[in-house]
Amino acid sequence: MLTHKLKIAIDEYLSGYRPAVYLFEDTSTGEPLQNRTIQFVYSDTVQFAGIQKKGGIHTLRHSFATHLLEAGTDIRYIQQLLGHESLLTTMRYTHVTADKISTLKSPLDDL
Repeated sequence: MLTHKLKIAIDEYLSGYRPAVYLFEDTSTGEPLQNRTIQFVYSDTVQFAGIQKKGGIHTLRHSFATHLLEAGTDIRYIQQLLGHESLLTTMRYTHVTADKISTLKSPLDDL
């Protein structure tokens, strides 16, 4: 999902760094960034932001799915975005907060 804001940020990045092949590449080798480099950037960013909660880079994927779900996105769309074959995988993957659950209206209230 490429939002307008993200497109602007990528365009600014491309005009400043001008990568040859890959969007995020090692400037000395021209190869894509190694997974470990991305993990270091993630860890530094989490520390800089003062986030105390434990979690790795895969937490971004979980958070993305959870925020979509909490914003009202149908879980079947989230399933497609994440590339899951089974809806059960998506349901385990998303985290629904207790606050969100407590705001749900029971259909029995309409009786």
